[in-house]
Amino acid sequence: MSQLVNDFNEYRSKMNEVILSKDNLTLKRFWSLDNQAYAEGALPVKTKELMGLVASMVLRCDDCIKYHLGKCYELGTTTEEMYEVFAIANLVGGSIVIPHTRRAAEYWEELLKMY
Repeated sequence: MSQLVNDFNEYRSKMNEVILSKDNLTLKRFWSLDNQAYAEGALPVKTKELMGLVASMVLRCDDCIKYHLGKCYELGTTTEEMYEVFAIANLVGGSIVIPHTRRAAEYWEELLKMY
């Protein structure tokens, strides 16, 4: 497995466990709402993840970008689809999104090497 992908997934899992172990009801409810929002509904899960990726890129959250890239990869998103998503994020967010697009492209390439 890619070290970049592995490091991100391990850190995310570890810290989520720490945070959720504190038994804060508000945080638990927020995480539950987040999970429910990305579930199958009127929109397919893949569409929701792609939307989440665009929002994450425009908001410039590298952790969120990696998370959504991983989910999109798991859902069978193609590289062609991914680069259309990158294009939309850049159009919406402007040139400040370019560094995040670079890191997203790097992470996507690492995901593609995994299998």
